[in-house]
Amino acid sequence: QVQLVESGGGLVQPGGSLRLSCAASGGIFSMYTMGWYRQAPGMQRELVAAISSGGDTDYADSVKGRFSISRDNAKNTVYLQMNGLKPEDTAVYYCRASRTWWGQGTQVTVSS
Repeated sequence: QVQLVESGGGLVQPGGSLRLSCAASGGIFSMYTMGWYRQAPGMQRELVAAISSGGDTDYADSVKGRFSISRDNAKNTVYLQMNGLKPEDTAVYYCRASRTWWGQGTQVTVSS
């Protein structure tokens, strides 16, 4: 069983930045593909970014060039650096491990 705890969400103005963190415990973090997903009200949950155990990354077209996913295996943590935030980035952001385990989510609100 893997536990995931997200942090770093909040309220930010358009054009601003946030860094989300997801701390994992209870598994072998370095072996897992890690992903960040988001779900806006009334919308389906969607993949934002993913990073494999080997460090390969993948991004949704809507965030390419603005968001960056990274991992620190020594700290069992995955990060999502979000720059150039837009109101349409407003959502609950979830961390996922190995396409199996989910965190509880952290709210990101982009508004002036």
